[in-house]
Amino acid sequence: MAKIKPFNALRPISELAEKVAALPYDVVSTEEAREIAQDNRYSFFHISKPEIDMQDNVDPYCEDVYTAGKEELQTFIKEGVLVADSKPSLYLYSQKMGEREQTGIVACVSIDDYIENRVKKHELTREDKELDRTRHLDTVNANTGPVFMLFKSDARKNKLIERSRVIQPVYDFVADDGVRHTVRVINDQELIDSFVEIMEAEELYIADGHHRAASAVRVGKQRRQNAVSYSGDEEYNFFLSVLFPHSDLKIMAYNRAVRDLNGRTPSSFLDQVSAGFEVLKTGKSIPTEEKEISVYLDSEWYTLRPKGTIPSDPVESLDVRILQDRILDPILGINDPRKDSRISFIGGIRGVLELEKLVNLGKYAVAFSMYPTTIEQLITVSDAGLIMPPKSTWFEPKLRSGLFVHLID
Repeated sequence: MAKIKPFNALRPISELAEKVAALPYDVVSTEEAREIAQDNRYSFFHISKPEIDMQDNVDPYCEDVYTAGKEELQTFIKEGVLVADSKPSLYLYSQKMGEREQTGIVACVSIDDYIENRVKKHELTREDKELDRTRHLDTVNANTGPVFMLFKSDARKNKLIERSRVIQPVYDFVADDGVRHTVRVINDQELIDSFVEIMEAEELYIADGHHRAASAVRVGKQRRQNAVSYSGDEEYNFFLSVLFPHSDLKIMAYNRAVRDLNGRTPSSFLDQVSAGFEVLKTGKSIPTEEKEISVYLDSEWYTLRPKGTIPSDPVESLDVRILQDRILDPILGINDPRKDSRISFIGGIRGVLELEKLVNLGKYAVAFSMYPTTIEQLITVSDAGLIMPPKSTWFEPKLRSGLFVHLID
């Protein structure tokens, strides 16, 4: 059901791959990206976040910023930093963080599969973020960052991936954060055809990158409308993705911290929480099973376990939704966590010590350490056509931008 397509990737020459590779544009601030790239002329941030090379007070959404990104891409091509492969190919992209490795197929995915819901989503997109990437993609004329996707793994797909591992890598480096990145070019036509054929029976799931996908669809539809002639094979009908077998992936916790107790003292807050939860002073900072929440309050760690019946609905039964419905909204007064400035979301990669630090410094009154959403829960919610609560999933390691660029014209 899903149509994937080999493409002529625009890629860095091997000796510059490590310097070019950059984190996704949306996981670092402009200031962080500027600091990372300031001594690295080849950082892909010069293309994905071009405002880093402009005045500090520049509007990151002004036309000059998008034009600067386009010009930087053209400069990278002109100077031979990025070179297009001569033959449409698929790519094998492996990432190793600690003892865990995930290996995906880099390919282009049809925007029609997204439109017709063969690409499953679990998040809502924000209009401002979607418009930003739409303008960037349309101006730069390229998918500059891949969409992180997954498919249901099985023996046949795993065998194809294993066959591809014998290919000699074109890149193999360890980034500053300790993650190893290995890339192989799959240009054997029989192997490409096997991947394309086997994925035709699959549905794909967006793990991360909903705004990138939605923006690519917007641009593709706009270009269809403006085209003098249209065949469906034009590059703008496809967007850059990395497709991972679901068994390779692991979701980390997405923790929460709240600035105040909504007028309550720590003891009165716990008293009210105890109406809906069993409250235990355990000193345990990390939940060890589903439906268990660790809370840091007044220099103590508590364990919460919900009382009563847990809904069977795939969204209502999520730990992050239980927290929202039983504590954040009714007790702390946070009814829209997408917009409320009193709540912050802290990726699990930063650890529980970060939660303790935020509370101990007095910046926040309470922090919640969550049990991670599972891959199976993500798939169930997506299959049901439902939307997860905001900040339900945190994936690590992050895909690097700049290792593959897909020109859409």
